[in-house]
Formats: sequence, C-alpha cells, structure tokens
Amino acid sequence: MNTKKSSLYAGASVSVLALALTACGGGDSSGNSHGATQAYDKNATVNVGSLYEPQNLDNTGGGGQGVTEALNGNVYEGLFKLSDKGKVDKLLAEDYKVSDDGLTYTFTLRDGVTFHSGKKLTSKDVKYSLEKVVAPDSQSARKSNLEVMKTIATPDDRTVRVTLKKKSISFVYNLSYVWIINSEAKNLKTSEDGTGPYRLGKWTRGSALSLKRSPKYWGGAAKNQQVVFHYYKDASALNNALLTNALDVVTSEQSPDALDQFKNNQNYTVSDGNSTTKLLLAFNDKAKPFTDVKVRQAVSAAIDDKKLLESVWGGYGKLIGSMVPPSDPWYEDLTKVNGYDVAKARKLLGEAGYKKGFSFTLDTPNYDPHPTAATFIKSQLAKVGITVKINTITPDEWYTKVYKNHDFSATLQEHVNDRDLVWYGNPDFYWGYANKQVSQWVDQAEQADSTAQQTALLKKVNRKVAQDAASDWLYLYPQIVVAGNKLSGYPVNGLNSQFYAYDIKKS
Repeated sequence: MNTKKSSLYAGASVSVLALALTACGGGDSSGNSHGATQAYDKNATVNVGSLYEPQNLDNTGGGGQGVTEALNGNVYEGLFKLSDKGKVDKLLAEDYKVSDDGLTYTFTLRDGVTFHSGKKLTSKDVKYSLEKVVAPDSQSARKSNLEVMKTIATPDDRTVRVTLKKKSISFVYNLSYVWIINSEAKNLKTSEDGTGPYRLGKWTRGSALSLKRSPKYWGGAAKNQQVVFHYYKDASALNNALLTNALDVVTSEQSPDALDQFKNNQNYTVSDGNSTTKLLLAFNDKAKPFTDVKVRQAVSAAIDDKKLLESVWGGYGKLIGSMVPPSDPWYEDLTKVNGYDVAKARKLLGEAGYKKGFSFTLDTPNYDPHPTAATFIKSQLAKVGITVKINTITPDEWYTKVYKNHDFSATLQEHVNDRDLVWYGNPDFYWGYANKQVSQWVDQAEQADSTAQQTALLKKVNRKVAQDAASDWLYLYPQIVVAGNKLSGYPVNGLNSQFYAYDIKKS
C-alpha cells in the first residue's frame, strides 16, 4: 500500500492548438459517462477524497499539487485551459492572432467576465498575472517556459499584446497553466479572487476545503452546488471513507490492494485513466560520482524497475524508460536503453573506476511511495557494491535543499506535468543535466514552424537524455479514479493533477 502526496515544485508542479469553447466555461471535462442520462440534483454537495492538501492557495508561491487539483479551472481560470483529454481550449481568451514572424500574440478577452469580488476582468489583470509567474520569487513550474516573454502591452481593456524574445510554438499551451487573478487582490495564499465557476468556501487546514457555486459566473453554471475536498493522511482512511459513503469520489487511488472491494461492488465505478506522473530517481549530474555518465547508466541498470512497480502498484502503472509519457506527442518506448542488467551495471562501474562501488546519500521525501522506493533501491544497489544512505526529509526541506539549493547527490521525486522533457535542456534546473546539443534541440523545437518539426526534435532529445541516463525514470503512475455510481461527469485522466469538478452530476 502506498500514499502518494504532493509532488511540490518539481513537477507541480512543469507541461497544441486552441479549439473553440462551448458556452460553459467548463465544457467536456470528463471521459466518464456513467449515469449521464439520469436526473441529477443541482443543489448537491460532491464530496471528493484526496491525499493532496494544498500547502497554500497560491500556484506561484509553492502551493503544490493540491492547490492545482482543487482550484485550477474551478476557482481560477486562464486565457486557455488544458482539457482532461489533453487539448488546449480557449477560455478567458475569446480569440487571438499571431504575427507572421511568430513573435507577437494579440489576445482579445471575453467581455462580461468578473472576478468573485465583483471587479471586471481587464487586460491589466492578465498582464499582472503573467508578470507574477515570471517574477523573481515565483515558484511556478512554468516560470522558465514563460521567460520567453519580452513585453506585455495593454492597448485597451480587452486587448493584451505579448511580444516574445524568440518564437515559442508552445506559448499558448504554456499559457494554459497561468491563472488570471485580480491585480488588486491581497493575501492570495489564504484567500482567492478568480473568475471560475466556484468561489472558495471554507478551508480547514488538515481537514477539508470547500468550493461553492459562483452565482455570477460568466459561463454555464456548475452542475452541483458545492464541492468539498476532504484530505487524508493515508490511502486506507480515504478508502474507508468512500466505502462508508462519506465520499463520492477519490481523485487518484493510491492503494491497489484495496481496488477489489470496489471492482466487485456494483455501487462503484473504477476508471483507469492516463497519468502524466513520473517517479524519478534524479541524480545531481553536477556532483561526483554522477558527473560520470557510466555511473548513472550503471545505477539505472542495477535497479529492477519492473519489480519495483509490481511491488508498489501490482498490475497498474507503466515502465517508460524516459521522461515522456505515452500521452506526449514525442513518446517512444525507451525501456530497453538502460534496462535491468546487473552484469552490465558491474561492468560499467568498473569502467568508471568504481569496481568496489561507492556510497551516496539519497534525499527521500517522507511520504509514500518514496520511502518504499528508497528502501528498494538501497537493496538493489547493494548487490553491485553501492551503499545508499537514506535521508528522509519533508516536502519543504526538499524544496529548499534539493530544488532551490541543489544540495544533494541523488533524490526521489514525482513529476506530475506532461511535456516536461524540455527541462533537460536547462542546465540550471535542479538535476544539473548539461548537454549543449540537447539544449540546442530543445531551443530549435520551441522555435519550430510546425508540430511535426517540434516532435522530431524532441524525439532526439528523449533518446539522448535516456542514453545519458540523465535520471532514472522508475515508472509512470497509473491514474485510478474510484466513484460511487450516483456520480457522473468527473474527469478520469487528471493531467497535471487538475480535477475539474463543475461537470460532476450527483443523482
């Protein structure tokens, strides 16, 4: 049994063409149709079970995975939104145009949109929100992607003109991560002022956070009156709450051993969706001995990822051998590049000058599955003479020590975002991987004239990074949503940890 908690900062927290949006701001969030034809209660309260409580309510201030799950698309909206199926839809942007040279984007905002405080949305709020993401103190996972912005102009209340330093084929996609907030709002770590279909109700830390339908939402009204996210410390307590009807749905099941009690019960539906969450053994590629590619390859080859996945997830999850999940356009199965091979691991260690092995400290977040994975890795590496000291740390300690100060040899972390392969093109990212050719390919891919060109270049990046064992990608999480049969309209994929609640119907 394991209990995955927030993948703070490293993947929270980091990654298409725009499509027309339906009249409702929510619009087709779910791949689940159970009970869709049944009558439903418009005044219902939907109780959601989660293991990911927000650290705070600011997605640029270290709010973590939990704040994305609860508030993204529900309380806050962007110019665009990433649907549960991975497409980018126009949202607060009614339309946009791109200059012939690909450097200037002109956005026209929807008319009649107001914040929950009653203030009208204007271009100044968009400018403020974009600048907040790239501010020096921002902890946004998309900060580096959006630093391509050169200037932001607001010629009138409904027009925003962004000029880029260089072409960015992913610019609109990256904007789907940016919440548009009231530029005059205060204390956004404990309060909110968004434009979404819900307003923040009550947040009782360590217990629950409620969202209430906004009566003046610009789009179609939410299909339920209230959503309450209930937070649990472990998967067993969460599952018990679902079985006793204290919950209606669990956003991401973390106890595969407990699934049979739901699969064999006609009162529940189990959905196995598509995940973008990768569990990484991330090396500090700038710290010895992990500066040596042969050492990284040896460590990767010495760990039986398949056995680890089976022990943690049973028959769920997937081995991918890289940072790229199958839902990304540039996915390739690279599991054989540094596949499990103890003899090869010993040979590589000898060639790197570590025939008798070495020792290192593994900084390990204190929530599941990291301690379990760390213990497994320690036992696997001992077989090739490598001694692992496990240093268990809190998420806040991880952020400061690993992500911010790069003070580590190796660490475990889960990265929740899709399209985050590009971070290996940034030598200043926390894992310190530096390859000029990879950085050039990433830059060329971002300035590509077509998605075909972008895909071809990023496939090269993926192969090279895998060959260099820049990290060891242990496995891809499954995305298992369990819900009572009175519920329909809930999202099943949870890309980037988002959980759109506005289309959920309760009969």
